[in-house]
Amino acid sequence: MTKRILLAAGGTGGHLFPAEALAHELARRGHEVHLATDERAGRFSGRFPAAETHVVPSATFGSRNPLAVARSLLKLWTGLRTASALLRRLKPDVTIGFGGYPSVPPVLAATQAGWPSMIHEQNAVMGRANRFLARRVGRIAAGIPQDEAPQDLRDKIVVTGNPVRPAVLEAAKTPYRPSGSGEAFNLVVFGGSQGAAFFSQILPEAISLLEPSVRERLRVTQQARTDDEARVRTYYADAGIPAEVSPFFADMADRLAAAHLVISRSGASTVSELAVIGRPSILVPYPYALDHDQAANAARLESQGGTIVARQVDLTAERLATMLARLAEAPDEAARMAEAARATGIPNAAELLADLVEAMPPRTART
Repeated sequence: MTKRILLAAGGTGGHLFPAEALAHELARRGHEVHLATDERAGRFSGRFPAAETHVVPSATFGSRNPLAVARSLLKLWTGLRTASALLRRLKPDVTIGFGGYPSVPPVLAATQAGWPSMIHEQNAVMGRANRFLARRVGRIAAGIPQDEAPQDLRDKIVVTGNPVRPAVLEAAKTPYRPSGSGEAFNLVVFGGSQGAAFFSQILPEAISLLEPSVRERLRVTQQARTDDEARVRTYYADAGIPAEVSPFFADMADRLAAAHLVISRSGASTVSELAVIGRPSILVPYPYALDHDQAANAARLESQGGTIVARQVDLTAERLATMLARLAEAPDEAARMAEAARATGIPNAAELLADLVEAMPPRTART
């Protein structure tokens, strides 16, 4: 039976990418999908298969200033009223939150109405928005096993993996072929705004320390903030290194498929995509995350031999140059890392999550 599904997610790629992957699977099964998010989602919305995209007011609590907290609470209250009106109009059969504060008002409105609801947690450590909602929803889908989850939540948790976009599944069809001596070595570097700022600083320093025999093989794709873009592009041009530098790449899945090595942050979507595609990586967890979720994500992949994890505080240009040269000059090791990463991937996560959505109890007539 066709269902109307409301997906609620923060407006960043980390929250929207798994929601997008599930939306494609649900649409393939004939369900009607709606998206509730914030205004940041504009650059991603063009490929999101939603019947409608609904902007819901939301706010974070990044400041302890009483006035800032009061403004955030007021905006969240406005968001809850907006979301409640949206749910009364749509009457979704299931509402699913994917994390980020914009997911809170729609999911909270569904729980207050007594309608079927669930959350999907991408990270190894549950984020604040999902922690707030966890005891209110009927099911918790986990992208990564929740080893730290409280005992009273564990009966709700089903490990589905993190859904990846169709472009990633297509990219996963490309087997990893390591770069041999004298061959081009494709390096892909990205990591959100904070990661891009750090990598824009350290990558040129590290690459300048490489032996010419390694440096001459590099072909670079690098995400850089707008403020850093010209400087990073000039460095590569002056060094004679073929490079594409941009704040955003719409075809990142294709670039990952062509990569011999990836250097990035370790958000849940990134780790899941690297695992499904199967590419060796150097992961640098974002060091200021309140829940240290990126460190936990990276540690799981590292424990299986699929990545090298480096703490930002310890990562000097010299150390990064050493790691980069090691993997460029050891194709067998890079291939083993790629295979280990791929072994941890769950390529059918979207299907497993869609199965869970379809198994949710029917919505009651309550309004």
